Parts: sequence; C-alpha cells; structure tokens
Amino acid sequence: MKKVERINTIMRYINNRAHFTISEIMREFNISRSTAIRDIREIEAMGMPLVAEVGRDGGYFVMNNSVLPTVRFTDNEIRALFIAFMATRNQQLPYLKSRHSLAEKLLGLISENQQDDLVLLNQILLFEGTNPNNPDLLDLTDLPHPMLEHLIQILLGDRYLMLFVKEEKVTKSYPIYLLHLYREKSQWQIDGLDLEAEKRRIIPVDNLTDVQPYPVKKRMNKKKISELSKLEEAANLVLDLGPKAIAQFKKYHPLRFSLAYTNPYQTTATLKTFINVHHSEEVTEITNWLLFLGDDIKVKEMPREIAEGLKGRLSVYVP
Repeated sequence: MKKVERINTIMRYINNRAHFTISEIMREFNISRSTAIRDIREIEAMGMPLVAEVGRDGGYFVMNNSVLPTVRFTDNEIRALFIAFMATRNQQLPYLKSRHSLAEKLLGLISENQQDDLVLLNQILLFEGTNPNNPDLLDLTDLPHPMLEHLIQILLGDRYLMLFVKEEKVTKSYPIYLLHLYREKSQWQIDGLDLEAEKRRIIPVDNLTDVQPYPVKKRMNKKKISELSKLEEAANLVLDLGPKAIAQFKKYHPLRFSLAYTNPYQTTATLKTFINVHHSEEVTEITNWLLFLGDDIKVKEMPREIAEGLKGRLSVYVP
C-alpha cells in the first residue's frame, strides 16, 4: 500500500475508535514502529486533534467533536472518478446540471500534475455516444426527462407514490410502491407494485405527467408488499442456451432477464421469463433479441406471438 493510501486509511481507522495504540497500528497495517510513529505525526500535522496518554499502557485518542481532515485522493482514484464522468457524459442521468460544478470542485482538490493527467485523458478517450468534434456537446436527447429528478427527490423520502401517466390520449393514475428505478435502452423505467391491482407494473418515466406521495391511510403494509413483490407471473418463454448464445446474452439482454447455469463450466444455461404478448412493443423487442442470440439456443416453450414474429422476420431472407 502506498503512503498516501495508508495514511488515508489510518485516519479512518483511528477516527472510528475511542482509543488506539502504536502497537495496534503496527499490527493492523503491518508496518514498523518507526513508520507508525511517523504516520501518526503526519496525521497530527494535517490537523487531526490527537491526545497522547502517558503511561505503560498509554496510547492516543481523538478529541470529541473532531472531524477528519480533507481527504486526499490517489492518482488512480482521481482517474477513476474522471473516467466515470467521461463515460456517462452523454447519457440521460439525473442531476446533470450538478455534474459541471462537481467536476470543478474535483479539479480544485488535486495537484497540477494530476490535472495534466486528466487533460490528456480528456484528449485521448472517446466513449459511445460522444461527438468527436465536440466531446462536451450535449444534444437535446442527452437531457433527462424533467420529471426524473422530481421523482428521485420524492423517493428519497418515500416509496409510496401516486403516479399520473399519459396513456394514448388520456391520463391515468396509479398508486405505486416503487421497487426499482432503472435505465434500459436509453429509457428510464419504474418497476413498482400497483397497490390497487396488487401486481407489478412497469411504467416509463417519459410517460409521467406528475408524481405525488400516496396518502398514508390507503397504504399497504410492508409485509404484504414483500409477499406480492416476490410473486412472478408464470414463465412462458423457456430457452436452453449454448456457449455462443451465452456470450451474446452477456453482450446485451433485457434487464429483468437472468440465466441459470446448468453445468459447472457455465457453458450451458436456462432462461425462464414471462413475456406480455399483449404489448406489441415488447413482442417486437424480444423477437429482435432472440435473433440477436443466434442459433445456439433450444426452445422449450415460446408464446405463439413470438414464434410468428420470428417466422415473419426470417421470411424476408428466405425466398
């Protein structure tokens, strides 16, 4: 462990303890007595208020109401943060306006040499969706739905929601207990439990017109919510996948899909899921995805609508 990393870790170690000794630091971090003493002195010089206790069993304790000194980042930690910013620059993420100020504060915390590294990384790294002529350009499609941050703000305090959703030409309301908020295929989706219909429902954030907390008196208790959230509709798509199909699956798969490997080498697997055949968009999406998996699959069970969709797609290539 490098010195900067070790000192940062030691600061957290001693800040979480009422009392510590040099011997404990030596054992915990596998360092010599002289190194431990030097590190403690450097930590004191950085501003951490340590009080030494005199005596045979003496040691140190941190004064009450103390706070950690400013955290120092290692070179690799700075690069990891910066690259994470770059990789998500042109994605519909919430709090997009705060990212610029956050990046400026990060630059203010680091040395000139570290800043030079980030300038170079910014010149040579390009990620999917980046405009090479202007990497900082944000298209209109990069901006998240204006309801997304409002939704997250409410979720931080309460997961019982009344969602107002535009469907075709009318607006419907759904009392929802939110299970997950996820992003798939460049769209944010709400996975929640409909408290009236008592079933899971997927709602696109793009379709929201308003979000409000759900009245306390009408709420379902957490025990029943836990029971209902575990219920899954019977699987109507069952596939056996070989190694090539598994490789394709790892490249892309719908978020709710998961594999169960059927041998210790993870070269064969089974997929079981439910497809709502009454949603034409879902049928089209799954049909295209099955073609993407290739021919290294064996169909055990498949909805008629999916099978017909596959035949229709293949007929284009077969005279």
